Amino acid sequence: AVERAGTYKGRYFVLGGVLTLTGKGAIREKELVKAVEKRLKSNLSEVVLALSATSEGEHTADRVRELLAPYRDHLRISVLGRGLATGSELEYSDAETLRAALTNRKET
Repeated sequence: AVERAGTYKGRYFVLGGVLTLTGKGAIREKELVKAVEKRLKSNLSEVVLALSATSEGEHTADRVRELLAPYRDHLRISVLGRGLATGSELEYSDAETLRAALTNRKET
């Protein structure tokens, strides 16, 4: 979805799923922690939490924020501006909606 929008020029990585509230059919917390810690070893200046606007996406974003909390003094953490409807899947958003969401992202 990010590539299709063609508006974000930075590096990014895909988690490969979200933490579900039920714990079924998603990435496990251990995998999430490992992925975030690996990226923190690179010289990051910002993390944009670009997750689907679903309860699982919000749950995952909350957990990532917790993992990043010790780095807040030198790491900007932001979320997409809401051009995305709550409950919508990021993968199916159109390029203009995603462009607006990235442009209007806010620190979290």
